[in-house]
Amino acid sequence: MREPYSTRFTETFLPKDQPPPAVHPKVLRDELVAAAEWVSGYLGELPAGPVVRPMPPGQRARLRAGKLGSRAGNLGGVLDFVREEIAPFPTGNGHPAFFAWVNSPPAPVGVIAELLASAVNATCGMGENALMDLERGTVRMLADLAGLPDGTGGVLTSGGSMANLLALATARTWFLTRRGSSDGPAYDRDHARLTLYCSAQAHMSVARAAACIGLPAHRLRPVATDAHDRLDPAALRAAVTADLDAGLLPFCTVSTLGTTATGAVDPLGPVTRLCRSIGMWHHADGAWGGLGAAVPALAHLYQGVDELDSMTVDPHKTLSVPVGCGALLVPDPEHLHTAFAHRASYLAADEPDALPWLSHTTIELTRPGTRALALWATLQHLGRDGVTDLIEHYLRLAEQLRTRITSEPRLELLAGGPWPVACFRVTDPGSGDPDAFHTRVARRVQDSGRAYLATVAVRGRTVLRACLCNYRTTEDDLDLLIREVLHAADTGGRPATTATGRPPDPR
Repeated sequence: MREPYSTRFTETFLPKDQPPPAVHPKVLRDELVAAAEWVSGYLGELPAGPVVRPMPPGQRARLRAGKLGSRAGNLGGVLDFVREEIAPFPTGNGHPAFFAWVNSPPAPVGVIAELLASAVNATCGMGENALMDLERGTVRMLADLAGLPDGTGGVLTSGGSMANLLALATARTWFLTRRGSSDGPAYDRDHARLTLYCSAQAHMSVARAAACIGLPAHRLRPVATDAHDRLDPAALRAAVTADLDAGLLPFCTVSTLGTTATGAVDPLGPVTRLCRSIGMWHHADGAWGGLGAAVPALAHLYQGVDELDSMTVDPHKTLSVPVGCGALLVPDPEHLHTAFAHRASYLAADEPDALPWLSHTTIELTRPGTRALALWATLQHLGRDGVTDLIEHYLRLAEQLRTRITSEPRLELLAGGPWPVACFRVTDPGSGDPDAFHTRVARRVQDSGRAYLATVAVRGRTVLRACLCNYRTTEDDLDLLIREVLHAADTGGRPATTATGRPPDPR
């Protein structure tokens, strides 16, 4: 640990007549330099360490206690705290041998941009400022990459869950407004009949968003999928027809572009045509796979993407923007203003011809500018070709992983693609419950600290799932993963000793 702040700086370095949180500029500069040096070293050393480490129970208890002392702390203590108490125990998604979920490592340029945006500290919800205009521009860049039409607008969000919530709320307002039932008794009558459709493979955030806008579970229709885990348009039509005959109001269908379990892409054209014929909104949850139209190998799956009513994209998944950057893209942004614009005398725009504030496109009023600058910086660093190259890198690694799985007699590939994921099983699980066996295998791999993957249910069976979304992952990491899975299978999934030599956390 560095020597305490109190021994490094005297009272002459404190601002005169300024209470905390003010600090002297020299103190701030020195601490920023120290933090930058630590960040550079931390990111550089990540691949050499374990993916995850067990956190000692006593440390967990300290972090959870939330005790605040009465005396002021020192500035240097923040870096010391992060280095010793936080950084050694991450989720693991920064490591190249992390394959569990669609959690990418942070792009270095995004780390820099978030620091700079935090210093500017402008809100992207109200008041005109440069970061708000930058957000409008980065949303336009995303829409262009996604294949959406000119004039598309939208808003950056904390992630796909918030984007899906905003999309469903917008679809509801659009639908009820067209029926003339946006308020009063007509609203109560029609809202009680609204029905939502999505693939049975849809992300759980769709069901949660439906609940948040007041749709009970019995009016959410998970639609059957085909042999490739894609939403079945015929099954969707049958469900919509049955609900219309029952006097319900089908108002929105959610397609998925890159399902979480297997990376499938739902057929857009047939779903849009059905939605148009019925008068429904068509939203695509492309949190993972929303930028597939920019990739030649995937573009044929995205025909009709320009006819969507809205789309979710998560730059912190596909593009490695630091966590907390999703987006809702809407070809006609006026629909967002109709759904979310609210007036208040203390929030009047200074200029009568100014663009609507971004708070009129979402439920947030105070919004961080870090999303816009980190996304802009990442896009500028990559360029259009770099975005395509990055996604193609993941696709190549996934294909190589699938090849390794199919060439290994003890492993069986069950699903995966077109987005970069592989779902597989061990062919010789022995006696007992195969689902429980694969759960134990995954846990043993996780506990080893050398690699990390997860399990998922595919067609009623628990399988091992490896996702490729780390730009630092190499073929050596794929070989490591296969070795770790086979080693875990050899031991029957019994608890492991971690890479640090300590027993795993029993929880």
